[in-house]
Amino acid sequence: MPRLPLGEWVDSAVTFLQTHLSWLFDAITKVVNGMYDGIDAVLSAPHPLLFAGILAVVAWWLRGLVAGVLAFGGFALIDSIELWDEAMSTLSLVLVATVVTLVLAVPLGIWSSRSKTVSAISRPVLDFMQTMPAMVYLIPGIIFFGVGVVPGIIATIVFSLPPGVRMTELGIRQVDPELVEAAEAFGTTPRNTLLRVQLPLALPTIMAGVNQVIMLGLSMVVIAGMVGGGGLGGAVYRAIGNVDIGLGFEAGVSIVILAMYLDRMTGALGRQVSPVGRRALARAKSSGAKLWNHRPQPAVAVVGVVVLALVAGGMGMFGSSSTATASGAENVGKGKKVSLGYIPWDEGIASTFLWKELLERRGYKVDTKQYEAGALYTGMAGGQIDFETDSWLPVTHATYWQKYHDKLEDLGAWYGPTSLELSVPSYMKGIDSLEDLKGKSGQFKGRIIGIEPSAGMMGLLKDKVLKEYGLDGEYKVVDGSTPSMLAELKRAYAKKEPIAVTLWSPHWAYSTYDLKKLKDPRGTWGKGDGVHTLARKGFSGDNPKVGAWLKGFKMTEKQLTGLEAKIQSTGKGKEQQAVRAWLDENPGLADKWTPVGS
Repeated sequence: MPRLPLGEWVDSAVTFLQTHLSWLFDAITKVVNGMYDGIDAVLSAPHPLLFAGILAVVAWWLRGLVAGVLAFGGFALIDSIELWDEAMSTLSLVLVATVVTLVLAVPLGIWSSRSKTVSAISRPVLDFMQTMPAMVYLIPGIIFFGVGVVPGIIATIVFSLPPGVRMTELGIRQVDPELVEAAEAFGTTPRNTLLRVQLPLALPTIMAGVNQVIMLGLSMVVIAGMVGGGGLGGAVYRAIGNVDIGLGFEAGVSIVILAMYLDRMTGALGRQVSPVGRRALARAKSSGAKLWNHRPQPAVAVVGVVVLALVAGGMGMFGSSSTATASGAENVGKGKKVSLGYIPWDEGIASTFLWKELLERRGYKVDTKQYEAGALYTGMAGGQIDFETDSWLPVTHATYWQKYHDKLEDLGAWYGPTSLELSVPSYMKGIDSLEDLKGKSGQFKGRIIGIEPSAGMMGLLKDKVLKEYGLDGEYKVVDGSTPSMLAELKRAYAKKEPIAVTLWSPHWAYSTYDLKKLKDPRGTWGKGDGVHTLARKGFSGDNPKVGAWLKGFKMTEKQLTGLEAKIQSTGKGKEQQAVRAWLDENPGLADKWTPVGS
């Protein structure tokens, strides 16, 4: 049977939409970004403990004293592990996605409940939307909206829309038909029947749909973090990329706290707004409530929130905007924002946080985010990311450069030449070349441990190196991440087990472990790359001083490996702290790389 070119048709459709509807996507991006920035500003303005107190009062009003105490304790825990800003970003993303989803879902659900034709048509569409893997939505999302929170929010809306529509339709259809007939018999118009009979009685089911929309939105935060959505999802994504168990656990607990709070509050709110729920609450109150289930009157709750706000304001507990650390002649940036992206490769992490520190010392406000290679290049081409410092050209990242070179600036190589290789521990005798791997897959369990599937060397390994040496049918390349590859190398090395990994030079692993670079007599890896700095088109024109600094930037192997080793020894999550210590140990380098003189 001939192959159906479905993927090519989809690609053509996406290209057509991108070409002819770019104005619409730009407008959507501005609206969604505006909503997100506004909500995030409101949630981030109060001091964390003040806002935790406000949320606790809301929980006390809706569910009781115990719920209020637990809510305050949970949010205080998030603040204590220094993930408050990320939690508020995540909450902002979920709220924006939920509002937009409900604006679309509720009317569509009402329409479906009143029309069998609409219901029949929408059902398979909703099935498709909910069963398609959520990550797939990020691909067109990045193309249409770039990187950042917008594609994450759009993907969340698409994924969480079906339960909102279905629960609205179900709730209205479950209303007793005799009640509807009675309303119509008394001359009630269809509109009033909907507003005064069907929707009030359907509210418990509709609120259950709202709850599901919020929960699905929270389930998407990690996926949104993969495309620069930030928040707790970004923290989880960094933890996955760096195999940081501690950060992953802390971010995961924070997501659980948010999820439990939103789940319990929406459930309680559903009982408050539903006539049936209000009657049940009244019966429970008349039967005598215990102290821990005591709930204040709405007026008391509002007064509590106002008092907290006044006390916090009087104590100066509201957040203040940060200012640049540089002053005088060194304050070149004057608070101007610069965004850096990076792939979680060691030299990329080192050079990115080095430049973050250098630019902040010169008065710039710098934002750094971790991306997959594809998202990183797409973000730079779209203008959402200013520059990155870890492009391996002309070989490793050739595919990305060919696709986006007309939308990027090459600011030159700051290190080189590099080399790509497969490496094995030195205790593996008789395996010194790629040719020696032939027929020995059993020793390696048929696996070669790789890194990020989007990395250029992974494509080169699968498409060229293995085929050239006749290994493509014998070995399977295991996709993963750089930290997971290094963790597997560490585990196997400690047990003296056979292992083959993808590595490159320079890399600190060669000084930590006794490894052999497998020879490549056929030259399939190609010549060594230079590590280039790439920027969005027009970056140097907008920032001539930074552009000049980046073009003149060079590092020796001793400097680079020394900085990488310092970051490794300082610990995960303390990259900038390690950079500061390293610069203190190497005085003069900061002024050499970022001179302020004319």
